[in-house]
Amino acid sequence: MRIDFHSHAFADKIAQKAVEQLITYYRIPTAYDGTLPALVREAVKAKLDVLVLLVAATKASQVKPANDWAIRVSRYNADELNRLCGVTRAPRLVPFGTFHPDDPFWQEEIRRLRLAGCRGIKLHPEFQGIDLADPRLNPFFEEISPDFIVVFHMGDKTKSPDNFSAPRKLAAILERFPKLKAVAAHMGGFCCWEESLNELAGRKVYFDTSSTVRYADRDLLKKIVAKHGTDRILFGSDFPLQSPAEAYAELESLDFLSASQKEDIAGKNAAVLLGL
Repeated sequence: MRIDFHSHAFADKIAQKAVEQLITYYRIPTAYDGTLPALVREAVKAKLDVLVLLVAATKASQVKPANDWAIRVSRYNADELNRLCGVTRAPRLVPFGTFHPDDPFWQEEIRRLRLAGCRGIKLHPEFQGIDLADPRLNPFFEEISPDFIVVFHMGDKTKSPDNFSAPRKLAAILERFPKLKAVAAHMGGFCCWEESLNELAGRKVYFDTSSTVRYADRDLLKKIVAKHGTDRILFGSDFPLQSPAEAYAELESLDFLSASQKEDIAGKNAAVLLGL
């Protein structure tokens, strides 16, 4: 089983703008338009079985529309998804919802996501303007700890002077909320891999491989994996910034991993976490 635990797609009417913002922020060009059909077609090429689809509201007013879209996508059956995307074997979609602390109805949104069968929520501190050290997040973590998975965008040290998503801040959250099911994206911190090694590796937290293998120092990445173990590492592509096939090839290129460890990362660990 191959599971991409870190992919993004957007509703058609906002996809172009969303991708332009990603390109501007990260200065990484992409040929993909960020729509759901584009993602699914690339997932089929990569022979993926499951896509975890992540959305994030950059302001409170976007929370409900974003969650509406995630819930709608989660209800597509296989035939509907195949027709929409022009494929014959679309992967299963597992959309995660979004949250913003400025949303006065956030508890209602959590209940709505729970009733819809949503399995998780994505937080992107930099894009959402949420410092992980903000105590306003504590009630949220308390509410979702029993059942939701939270995917944290981590890192961007060179992009955000305040470093809202520093690995050390997630480490403090894990201390306060030991039952939290947390995934630290980008192997614990894009451009913050040394801090990830020191602050997060070895803790009860999952890492994902998105936007890491092609950027991180290989020796440092090897140290992180050795300290953390491969049973809590998940494959992620970060589409539309990278195709799943390219990301999977990079995972395969890691010569310090055995074939069975690569299989665990490619899908088995995620299947356990998602209860598939």
